[in-house]
Amino acid sequence: MTDTEKLPSFSELGLAAPILKAITAVGYEDPSPIQAASIPPLLEGRDLLGQAQTGTGKTGAFALPILSRLNLTQMDTQVLILAPTRELAIQVAEACQSYAQFIPDFHVLPIYGGSSYDSQLRALRRGAQVVVGTPGRVMDMMRRGKLDLSALKTLVLDEADEMLRMGFIDDVEWILERIPTERQTALFSATMPDAIRRVAHRYLRDPKEVKIKAATATVSTIHQRFLQIAGPHKLDALTRILEVEDDFDAAIVFVRTKTATVELAEKLEARGYAAACLNGDMTQQLRERVIEQLKNKTLDIVVATDVAARGIDVPRVSHVINYDIPYDTEAYVHRIGRTGRAGRAGNAILFVAPRETHLLRQIERATRQPIELLKLPSREAVADKRVAAFRQQVAEVLEAEDLGFFLDVIAGMEAQHDAEIHEIAAALAFLAQKDRPLQMPETGRPDIAQLASGKPEARPPREAREPRENRGEILERRRDYAEGRLARYRIDVGREHMASPKDIVGAIANEAGIESRFIGQINLFENYSTVELPADLPNEIIQILRRARVRQQALNLRLASPEEAARERGRPGPGGRGAPPKKPFRKEGGFDRPGGDFKPRKPRV
Repeated sequence: MTDTEKLPSFSELGLAAPILKAITAVGYEDPSPIQAASIPPLLEGRDLLGQAQTGTGKTGAFALPILSRLNLTQMDTQVLILAPTRELAIQVAEACQSYAQFIPDFHVLPIYGGSSYDSQLRALRRGAQVVVGTPGRVMDMMRRGKLDLSALKTLVLDEADEMLRMGFIDDVEWILERIPTERQTALFSATMPDAIRRVAHRYLRDPKEVKIKAATATVSTIHQRFLQIAGPHKLDALTRILEVEDDFDAAIVFVRTKTATVELAEKLEARGYAAACLNGDMTQQLRERVIEQLKNKTLDIVVATDVAARGIDVPRVSHVINYDIPYDTEAYVHRIGRTGRAGRAGNAILFVAPRETHLLRQIERATRQPIELLKLPSREAVADKRVAAFRQQVAEVLEAEDLGFFLDVIAGMEAQHDAEIHEIAAALAFLAQKDRPLQMPETGRPDIAQLASGKPEARPPREAREPRENRGEILERRRDYAEGRLARYRIDVGREHMASPKDIVGAIANEAGIESRFIGQINLFENYSTVELPADLPNEIIQILRRARVRQQALNLRLASPEEAARERGRPGPGGRGAPPKKPFRKEGGFDRPGGDFKPRKPRV
């Protein structure tokens, strides 16, 4: 279906009467392209493979036809919807409840981790025609024999690419193998990686393929801009942007780690912003409270990680700010999809450090959209904005308030101090702005607006910089890697698991008997890390390190891909300078480097 084709109305799609009544009640007028293309084949009972960008109405695309086909005479679970996060599961369940508001005896149940088993089990015993759940909790309920899916008619995989990214695809396949084969299956995703294609090919039967807006991966109503800014200046840049954006209402600020959400939210609070963090360490109750506060305008800013923010649909979110640039384009698309939803205007701002420019170019290539350079406002521009806001406040008070008492006070001050009325007004303005000065203080350093415009800070002369204490060791390890003595391996533990290099070194040394001097550079990313180890590791050692755990997370050690190996230094992939040599250097008898031969101790059993 193309944008030029006239879309049918909801009434022309064949939906059940109670569903059409609910659509009218919730205020929907016309179906979105993904809904118009998906509803007819789903009503026919066909399998469906749907691809559309975030915020385009995918929930309605599968929920409306599925609810139209329910057998209301039985309370057995007929529909299972799998979602990657608790927030999204709740959102989908709420949408189903809204669409089914005129269906008598309809029950939908969200099941997810972070909530009590007892309450969910009680609800299951009462019966629910539709269950919406996260893969882990659904799997657990099935293993315990608490979730009976023998009467299942329809399965929906929502945000399948995100389930793949979060490592849930094995759980999903486990579920798929244990539910009735005679079923309708619908898979929806914003992107379609090869792994998702393989799942679709294996488990869907002659699916109808629906692909919407293939020309771009991002919503056209989102104004995308980037700011080139170094790390130490990011907080000041963020507060300036929040202050001067004319259409600012609420914002989601994305960072990479759970710790960063707390730290940044606290710093914004200290600067007078109504901000809170949102991360996976918070209880479900707290997370839901934060989202509700964002909706009711108690909060204006939420600082979140990718996983925690999935499924947030708050219409007043006018800005998405990528405080930390994402490493993959899919994450960027999902992030900015929190604004500009369902045709609304939105703003996406991306902070890019000078060494991260290559990631910006990757995002532009993948989204097929140029991202506009944002000019950071100067101190003077911020001062003008503050003065304008102050004048507006004063004008509103003059117009709306009874100032008789205060006029008497001012008259008394005028007589007592022999001061002109404008001098007293200036003194009062000074007092009123003390907590938030109308003029930004001079720091004696270049304005960050100049730094963000591409003018670099002057570096101290080379002779003035202290040499790094371990420079010799670092250079030695770089030589080892370049000459193939070390290879770069990937492990499935990263910042989101609260891991540190110390944890990783300890696990490798203790479990595999590898001395720390044979462990090279470690680079932590959001959900994985890379570590340099001897290129000739025996297979038995590799198997031990696959099973070893850090922070309760299996390492699953394997050789890093060329792209992963190059990422931490911002170098190109295959064929570029960041790619390791094709044939690692080995000396007879094992790993050789200055300081001795690599001979692993007997590993722990």
